[in-house]
Amino acid sequence: MPNTLSRLRPARAAVAVAAVAVAAVAVAVVTAGRAAPVTAAERFSTERAAVTVEPVASGLVHPWGLAFLPDGHMLVTERAGRMRIVSPDGAVSEPISGLPEIWSRGQGGLLDVILGPDYAETGRIYFSYSEPGDGGASTAVARAVLDREQRALNDLDVIFRQQPKSSGGRHFGSRLVFAEDGTLFITIGDRGQRQRAQNFTINRGQVIRINPDGSIPEDNPFVGVDGRLPEVWSYGHRNPQGAALHPETGRLWLHEHAAQGGDEVNVPEAGENYGWPTIHYGEDYGGGQFGEGTKKAGLEQPIYYWDPSIAPSGMTFYTSDKVPSWRGDVFVGALKFRLLVRLDVENGEIIHEERMLGDLRQRIRAVDQGPDGNLYLLTDARDGQILRVVPTPLY
Repeated sequence: MPNTLSRLRPARAAVAVAAVAVAAVAVAVVTAGRAAPVTAAERFSTERAAVTVEPVASGLVHPWGLAFLPDGHMLVTERAGRMRIVSPDGAVSEPISGLPEIWSRGQGGLLDVILGPDYAETGRIYFSYSEPGDGGASTAVARAVLDREQRALNDLDVIFRQQPKSSGGRHFGSRLVFAEDGTLFITIGDRGQRQRAQNFTINRGQVIRINPDGSIPEDNPFVGVDGRLPEVWSYGHRNPQGAALHPETGRLWLHEHAAQGGDEVNVPEAGENYGWPTIHYGEDYGGGQFGEGTKKAGLEQPIYYWDPSIAPSGMTFYTSDKVPSWRGDVFVGALKFRLLVRLDVENGEIIHEERMLGDLRQRIRAVDQGPDGNLYLLTDARDGQILRVVPTPLY
């Protein structure tokens, strides 16, 4: 069922929100309770393909980030502060050594992981985590050289630290994406301090853009601007936990958690303000309004939003030939509604939403396309899994 399209269908907004609210009640009933791990292949119908969901690996404790190595093995992070290598047949290694001190509380811990653009030559990987320090914790990003034989990280270097640190275990953001020009995008949350998300002198609720060594690209929008931070690409975000590059335009897309209603999809432009918490499409937890409404001059609008919130996490563009009618679409995991979302993208706009795999009742933390062209999912649970989605096109 399509959700509110804030720009494409403004006249239908009230109807769409009401319709989605009804659908949400149904989904909530279906997905109530803790889901058991997937123990055997299960088949599902979707709008454009029949899919078989296969368990690949189990026994992962709240896995968060997934990166495919060139030979098909996978690097997986566990929020509690462990990184492991998982073989294509599902064998899970002992934890990799050499990680820094990690603050693992609430939503914090060891979070995303990606390979460096030069991984084939250097073995370098990049990962985000909650770093402890004076005042509490904050999102940090480090790079290191992976020694697979020794299951160890060497030459570790912290290349970004969110400042200042703060107490509380919420809103670390933490998705990592390399742009086509080799710069690194980092999403960071507001750390539960929405009143500080429009403070331009600190790191709260932003997209960060740095070079792989942590230096600042000269063409960043706020380089040399008084009262602004040169590492910032865009700001006014709440808690972006999904990000990916559009396969044709090379532009960064992201989604972010709202409060109660109003999860957003944005295409962040250099130097732009996406409004949180001044404008948004939700309300406070438990009800009640804050901010200045849904629109304000000088603040950017999302290209899509969900009301009620689905709690999105993970994001990937589909580029595989396995289902040609999915190519160019975006797949997003949903934690709250425990399903997988397909957003039909045409000419840079989201024109339709499909919800699938709800009967699995899994909190989907990450979505990635593997080298085999299939989708891979991480389930957020104490007995978390890697699941593979193998499709058969219907037409």
